[in-house]
Amino acid sequence: MKGMLVERIREIFDYRQMLVSIVRKDLRSRYKGSFLGFLWTFVNPVLQLTIYSIVFPFLLRNNQENYPMFLFVALLPWIFFTTSLQGATTSVVANANLVKKIYFPRVILPLSVVCTNLVNYIYGLIIVFPALLFTGVSLTFNVLWLPVILFIEFVFALGLALILSALYVRFRDLEHVMNILTMIWFYLTPIVFAISIFPESVAEIIGYNPMVPIINGFRDVLLYGNAPNWNELLYSMIVAIMTVVIGFVVFEKNEKTFAEDL
Repeated sequence: MKGMLVERIREIFDYRQMLVSIVRKDLRSRYKGSFLGFLWTFVNPVLQLTIYSIVFPFLLRNNQENYPMFLFVALLPWIFFTTSLQGATTSVVANANLVKKIYFPRVILPLSVVCTNLVNYIYGLIIVFPALLFTGVSLTFNVLWLPVILFIEFVFALGLALILSALYVRFRDLEHVMNILTMIWFYLTPIVFAISIFPESVAEIIGYNPMVPIINGFRDVLLYGNAPNWNELLYSMIVAIMTVVIGFVVFEKNEKTFAEDL
């Protein structure tokens, strides 16, 4: 298994120019022909933020201080996560002609989707930092931990992306199942509310969701100016590493029949 992982990483490195080209192409074509173009990178999360900021404090009687920023710093990484899974699930099938015609490490297809959405998240920080400062949040040196938290989320998303993209080639209902699961997952992650609203026993169970320490980590370094909870993040990192290893194994096993199944 170790040899397989090393070989995969080496292949990705060898084809890094192809990966960069696909990501660049996806970024350029995502909003091509639309009136607002690249601005949709900012408009979509801002619209969601506006709706959630109005609806959820009313429904939940939420008195969270600076609720729009409490929500915003969690919503953007969640969008990165879910759009990565949704896009990566169909990535191999969507590039069936390419898969059948030339050789390249197929793992680049789901990887490119996750990378594209990572870049979109980074672009989103262009409005996150000014918004935090505008609402009176003081940024501290702990914001330097942001890349670490983002990397853990990236690894976790990549692992799931590999599994889903490989299985979707055979099981086309998976796309619809994932849409439902991510919707449920959203409400099991403290994005629109703090985990403290739950009874302690329920909060403990929800805490096993690996996205909880990741989302809390984003809030810690961006909103509260604190260092992340490393004990909790270590759990998410272990889950992320296990997931990406399983992802490579599942992808390797299914990749052999991609051409036939497509």
